[in-house]
Amino acid sequence: MVMGSHQDPGVLAEGVARFVPPGVDPSTLPRSFALTEPMPARGPVPEDWATVPQFRRSSEHFVANVSIEADTSLYGTGEVAGPLLRNGFVTEVWAKQPFRIEDDGTVTPHYDERSKSLYQAHPWVFAVRRDGTAFGVLADTTYRLGIDLREGIRLSCSEPFPVIVIEGASPAELIQRLAVLTGRIELPPHWSLGYHQCRFSYHPDARVRELAREFRKRAIPCDAIWIDIHYMDEYKVFTFDPERFPDPTGTNDYLHELGFKSVWILDPAVKAEAGYRVYDEGVSEGHFLRDAEGYEHHESTWPGEAAFPDYTRPETRAWWMRLTREFLERGMDGVWVDLNEPSPILPLGAELPGDLAHRGGDEMTPGSHAQYHNVYGFLMAKATDDAMRASRPERRPFVLSRSSYIGGQRHAATWTGDNVSSWKHLHWSVPMVLNLGLSGQPFSGPDIGGFARTPSSELFARWIGLGAFLPFCRTHNSLEGDQEPWSFGAATEKVSRVALERRYRLLPYLYTVFHEAATTGLPVARPLFFADPADLSLRDEGHAFLLGGDVLVQPRLLKEERDNLPMPAGNWRPFALAGEDPASEIDHPILRLREGAIIPLGHGGQTTRDAFEGPLTLLVSLDALGRASGDLYEDAGEGFGYRDGDYLLTTYQAVLSGGRVEVSVAREEGDRPRSVRELHVQLLTSTAVLRASGIDGESLLVQF
Repeated sequence: MVMGSHQDPGVLAEGVARFVPPGVDPSTLPRSFALTEPMPARGPVPEDWATVPQFRRSSEHFVANVSIEADTSLYGTGEVAGPLLRNGFVTEVWAKQPFRIEDDGTVTPHYDERSKSLYQAHPWVFAVRRDGTAFGVLADTTYRLGIDLREGIRLSCSEPFPVIVIEGASPAELIQRLAVLTGRIELPPHWSLGYHQCRFSYHPDARVRELAREFRKRAIPCDAIWIDIHYMDEYKVFTFDPERFPDPTGTNDYLHELGFKSVWILDPAVKAEAGYRVYDEGVSEGHFLRDAEGYEHHESTWPGEAAFPDYTRPETRAWWMRLTREFLERGMDGVWVDLNEPSPILPLGAELPGDLAHRGGDEMTPGSHAQYHNVYGFLMAKATDDAMRASRPERRPFVLSRSSYIGGQRHAATWTGDNVSSWKHLHWSVPMVLNLGLSGQPFSGPDIGGFARTPSSELFARWIGLGAFLPFCRTHNSLEGDQEPWSFGAATEKVSRVALERRYRLLPYLYTVFHEAATTGLPVARPLFFADPADLSLRDEGHAFLLGGDVLVQPRLLKEERDNLPMPAGNWRPFALAGEDPASEIDHPILRLREGAIIPLGHGGQTTRDAFEGPLTLLVSLDALGRASGDLYEDAGEGFGYRDGDYLLTTYQAVLSGGRVEVSVAREEGDRPRSVRELHVQLLTSTAVLRASGIDGESLLVQF
């Protein structure tokens, strides 16, 4: 890991400047965890720099204030529940398992719009001015940070911190410049973009096998089955219950035979039990966090009293990598790291003390847990990601992490945590994913159906209809009830099947958008205002969203249908993917294609392997001039050959001329041979326009 050591104020890159509080020696500031590499100042900040933070010191805090113009819209701040627009909200950048005190006085591990902190830590505010230009403010600190957006932008912390300001001519340019600083995702494996089925927990192993057979029997698309903590022996990490999961290798082999991948969970807490190999090694090799007196610190977690690895130590990260590599020898395809804020289980709301000692090493200096708490999950995810890469250098890793820090998208995808089966949480699924994308993390999604409680059939149907178009698509729930697509009756099963068939047909386009995210940093799911940043009516839209730049998704996120969704300027034509009528099926979002766009569609299937093979359809929506264009990115879907040119990026163009629409390859890039397959063209342009041009049909068969 490369950590920056330069904190001098000044211009860092085009449109990027760093500011340091007056009277603070930059050399005394901690290294940056946000930046992918050190960024020394190239020169002083120009006097006409548009956005300059004003620093002051209170009795307990260092404060940075950034004033904003009227009609400036504020977003970002990472993982937050509530509306998309964050003006007027106060949050804390402090990774934690949220807990709510209910009206009856009980404490529950859920969150709502009043929760100031969630699992991820992103000290970042994304701002869009009235004219559509944008700027971002990054507080480059790992300490607990307050973000107050009630009057401008107010950042406060107990320790001094530099502020990095990024300017952009548009929201898209701003997020791309953030990605240059904090990093981009790497291309995920094809299978990770499919549908995932999970619960707390599927056990014993016979239940896992039964579940896999049921998906194939019912012909519901699915790529991955997840295994939660009940596979462990007494919840001890890196162990297997001898009765529930006596043969994890055999379980994985069985899933692979049916075309599934498997993702297994790991928690950071290690049961403090003599004779348990992982704990004994941790004690003898000094891997656990200690208190101020030097004693090993314990908290109550799933296995009971447990110790926590100190991931700031390179020796501890290497130890965790070795254990993970041994774990992966049983055939797991992905790893899910959880409770890594880090979170004890009891008492509810407990946290690790801030004065615990992290010993550091290499480029990480010794420090307190108050300093390193926000990057604990980041460091665990990185060590897990590194283990997967070392264990299987020919395969792309897939890690899902509940907690992380800004820049953590380089090492893991994420989800929106322990949500609730309610219409409110369904609605929040969209703005939470959008604000994560605006904070640099494009690969995220909610627990479809809600984790806590049990949804009605109506709520689950609506949720899976939406979830099919979010970047990460996984159903997950607690022990309270079944939540498979067929658990709510035949009608909901049909809705689920159609929703996932729609996703699998769209996968060639979705993967192309992920390629764009991996190369530019742009989000996969984007707010509507990305289509027209100066249109103020789009600024607070938290229902409809863009998938990439060309597809508009209009879901129904309330129990009562909402008909007044705003639309960006231009002609966004509705289209169908799986035979459904998008105007009448309330559970399925209406999909619209931007005029002037071409998107690639596959033929679907039960797995992503099916979806990326076979005939391809180019869906064409001509603009007013009779033109359209769009990209298709293709590679092996696994491995890293694309880095050496084994990919094909094709730009298609369509031109209406002389009574016919001519579709051709305008540009291609990469060394991968073009697949020999049928290529269909479907035109969305109105029939009247086509007939006026002498074209009778709206579907053509084209072979290149």
